[in-house]
Amino acid sequence: MDFGISFQSHIHKSWKHAMLAEQMGFTNAWFVDTQMLASDVYACMALAAEHTEKIRLGTAVTIAGTRIAPVIAHSIATVNALAPGRVILGIGTGHTAWRAMGLPPTSLAIFRHTIEVCRGLFQGKEVDYHERGRDTRVRFFDVENGYINVRDPIPIYVAASHTKALAVAGDLGDGLITISILSPTVLKTTLSTLPRQQSASTPFPVVTIGISCVLRPGEAINSPRVLSRVGPRIAVALHYGYEVMKHGKAAPAYLQPFLTPAYCAYLDQRWTEIHATHSRFLHPGEEEFITPEAIQSMSLTGTQGEIIARLKALEAVGLTQFVISPPWGYVEESIVEFAREIMVNYGK
Repeated sequence: MDFGISFQSHIHKSWKHAMLAEQMGFTNAWFVDTQMLASDVYACMALAAEHTEKIRLGTAVTIAGTRIAPVIAHSIATVNALAPGRVILGIGTGHTAWRAMGLPPTSLAIFRHTIEVCRGLFQGKEVDYHERGRDTRVRFFDVENGYINVRDPIPIYVAASHTKALAVAGDLGDGLITISILSPTVLKTTLSTLPRQQSASTPFPVVTIGISCVLRPGEAINSPRVLSRVGPRIAVALHYGYEVMKHGKAAPAYLQPFLTPAYCAYLDQRWTEIHATHSRFLHPGEEEFITPEAIQSMSLTGTQGEIIARLKALEAVGLTQFVISPPWGYVEESIVEFAREIMVNYGK
């Protein structure tokens, strides 16, 4: 099992968080790409590349459509020049990045095309490219003089939760990114829908981005400390489910029990602002809806032994990397706690 850290991209802080994560033994640092809330993801990754040596750096996730495909490929290949072979392109259709502008996520057709264009450019090819109603062909003109690096592979991990997006991940991805799937049963079902399966010859990494908090002796699972640590991450997933329902589709089954009529009514009153707090803090009064059951289901919160047991159960059905995504103000604390309490004891 690999362990990663994910955080909102901050031009002054993210490289320091990546350094700390590397020092504490994390294998991956994942940078959130959300243009209306945070710093530019690739600028933050470039700084982290210059200040780290081993930790892998990835987008979690960059969004198809907010940048055109050649720009996405160019940006991540530029970071790959600073951290050769340590870069991963995580890509999705967008939730916060698009919804925060009042727009829906990218269509699956554009999503698929974006990945295909990036894949071809990473391979040094001239590729078909469709943009603004026109078909053309594009290639990187200079891959030899250090502007970018496509010699060292740039894996593409696809973020997906629904069946059609999972098909794209299986067809085109080098790995899968899921959000807050912490049930072995749900993860096993999700992976069973992929059109490809992990094998010894062609490993297919499976990443879930979640949150964890080690309980102190006698501490309740919904204590104020726990809520401040895990509540914002849980809320991000629930806001996603709410948005899906708002647009007439079914939310993922593992989210549905917590999207109660009362919670949806609460979110209805904050329709235009629910994304502003993502990965930062809860809205006033929202803690009422982050119930002990939601914390138990949608975070790894418990004793050291309980958390390790749950991780091993997830690993047994195919999870290869667990990523903690703490809110601002708790990043350093969460990195140190998870490394000392969980990572160093995981293999024992």
